[in-house]
Order: sequence, then C-alpha cells, then structure tokens
Amino acid sequence: MTNLIRSIFQDHPFHLVSPSPWPIFTSVSLLSLTLNGALSLHLFYNSYILFYIALSTVIVSMTLWFSDIVTEGTYLGNHTSAVQKGLNLGVILFIVSEALFFVAIFWAYFHSALTPTVELGAQWPPMGIEPVNPFELPLLNTVILLSSGATITYAHHSLIKGDRKGAIYGTIFTVMLALIFTLFQGIEYTVSSFTISDGVYGTCFFFGTGFHGFHVIIGTIFIAVGLWRIFAYHLTDHHHLGYESGILYWHFVDVVWLFLYLSMYYWGS
Repeated sequence: MTNLIRSIFQDHPFHLVSPSPWPIFTSVSLLSLTLNGALSLHLFYNSYILFYIALSTVIVSMTLWFSDIVTEGTYLGNHTSAVQKGLNLGVILFIVSEALFFVAIFWAYFHSALTPTVELGAQWPPMGIEPVNPFELPLLNTVILLSSGATITYAHHSLIKGDRKGAIYGTIFTVMLALIFTLFQGIEYTVSSFTISDGVYGTCFFFGTGFHGFHVIIGTIFIAVGLWRIFAYHLTDHHHLGYESGILYWHFVDVVWLFLYLSMYYWGS
C-alpha cells in the first residue's frame, strides 16, 4: 500500500527500491561460496558440503530477489521508460565487463601461443598435447550455437509483432539447442586427451571454454525464465526488458564462442 501511494504522488519517473534483505543475503552467500570453493580445491575436510550449501543459498536468494523484480515490473508498474533505460545501461555495462574478462583470457592464451617458450618445446600446441579436432564436435557445436542465436532472434521479433506462438516456439528451440550445446561440450571434455593440469595449453583451453560454458548455462537460465514469463503473459510487445536483456546476453555468448572456436580450436590446433 505504501509503494502504491508513493508511486501515485511521486514527481519523478524513477523507481525508489524498497528495503530488501536479498542483496546482503546474496552477498554473504557468495562470500561463503567463494571461500568454501577455495577450501574444497585444497581438500579441506568437509568443505565441499559447505560449498553446496552456499551454492543452494545463492540460488534461493537470487531467485527470490529476481521474483521481487518481476513483481515490481509486471504487477506494480515500477519499470517506467526511465527505469528501463537505466536497466538497459546496467545490462550493457555488465556485458562489457564480461567481455573484458574474456579479453584477459585471450591475452593469456596468445601470450603463450604466439611465442612459445623452450619449456613448451618452442611450439604450439606444446609437445605431448593432442589438440581437439576443430572439424568434429566443436564445428557441430558452432552450428548449434549460431542456430540458437537465429531462433531467439526469431522469437524476439515474433514477440514484438504480437505473435505469441512464434515467440514461444522460438524460445523453446533456443533452450533445446542450448542444452544440446552444453551436453556436447561435456562430452568433448570427457573424451579429450588432455586436462586442465596439462600446462599452459590445458589451463587456457579449459578455462576459456569452461568459462564460456558457464555463461551458456547462465544464458540458458535467462532464456528459460523468459519462456516461463511468456507463458504467464508477463511480457508484451513493448514491455519485455528482462527477456530482451537475456537475448542480448545470448548474442554476446555467440560472439565469444566464434572467437574461441577460431583461436583455440582452429588456429590453436
């Protein structure tokens, strides 16, 4: 009731967020997740149990936080055009920060690949490393991921045109393709002849592709939530900010994969 009265009488288009427990709860959960993850890697006794507990609390707190945001934007009408512009800017800055993280990964990779040291046998890939064939599973995964970019674009344009059925089918196909990509990535890791502990090549390869795989999982969750919101009639042809942000994130994931495929799979092999 207080929020409704404040939204009626406020003389500006911005949303003043009500006090919420979720930011501090999420922060504490993330801190616990990081600490116990590091302890687990160093084989501290039972630290992996606390790691999974912290992971669960992160998921629960973020889910409740995001549900509050959905309520604010869908039912309370707090996401005005001015608020949407600010949220769009926030998403863009977030994606820029993620892009710079991948720049650091590529920097580390090419630093070793362009001038391989004597310890690496003065060659790239290093001696004893049998790289993944870029024309087998990686090429298929490239086709799958680029196809998912096409299906989500179709779904987005269908939503804008008011074609609910096209938006639903396009989003479903995108989620299916994303799950298939993740499955094939896991199979590729299983049959790979080297691991992350096999020198700088293994470290850069698995960190780069694995971090991208983590982004694919996050993007899949974004798109799946958007699909649920389409089913629940939350999104309209002119008010679908969360869905649009997920699509922008997904296109970023597509572009990063192209650079990964060309550099680490094709050129690096």
